[in-house]
Amino acid sequence: MVSRLRVLQFLSASALALVLAGCGAPLSATWQGFPPDATGQADGKDTPRADAGPDCAQVKCVALTFDDGPGPHTESLLDVLDEHEAKATFFLIGKDVVKFPDIVRDEAARGHEIGNHTWSHQDLAKISVAAGQRELSKTDAAIKEVTGAAPTVMRPPYGTIREDHMKSLDLPVAMWSVDTFDWKTRDAKKTVKAAEKVVPGSIVLMHDIHPSTIEAMPKMLTDLKARGFHFVTVSQLVGDPKPGTDYKTGRQAAAGN
Repeated sequence: MVSRLRVLQFLSASALALVLAGCGAPLSATWQGFPPDATGQADGKDTPRADAGPDCAQVKCVALTFDDGPGPHTESLLDVLDEHEAKATFFLIGKDVVKFPDIVRDEAARGHEIGNHTWSHQDLAKISVAAGQRELSKTDAAIKEVTGAAPTVMRPPYGTIREDHMKSLDLPVAMWSVDTFDWKTRDAKKTVKAAEKVVPGSIVLMHDIHPSTIEAMPKMLTDLKARGFHFVTVSQLVGDPKPGTDYKTGRQAAAGN
């Protein structure tokens, strides 16, 4: 009787171990190190993110970018982007990172790319290199303090920057190929219309501080998705951006893709 009981106990324990192993295997294979922390790394370790995004050399990609935030409307934009499974790049003003740290942390946690847009929106064509470095380094520090990671790209305010500033940079520079003029028109329909100019590899300029831009996003995302576009970050679109180099467009899928 005792020996039969021990056999049953052994079989039960073995079956339980197999069940647990069966439950664990898919998780470890698919979700290892997830969800990512605010640094974009898995559980703060060096495990690469699994959501590297589509191959923009093979499929149609576009990088939607938003300047001058964070602001009171940014959270609504993040929800819309989630609904459409879209990633974007946010170029942040340092003084507003300090003002809205929870929003910045949420941007990073949702898998969006964080960029530096100077501390106080200074025109880098009109100030010294030393002053520009202070603007950028102060913003770098603020973003890292909030998210745990330094920004990966930068965009000069007004899209203007002198060559001496370019040589001093340790980040890639993201310009744009499609300006929606949302900052000028403040009209959702016109912002949607401007996105009709998007082609594979486009970097699109917008601003999440304007309610009309947030209003335009559901229609814009729906239209672009219907045209076969994938929504990626600037770094994903470019592939391997280099410090001190400016990019107006990214990789383009081969004809027929």
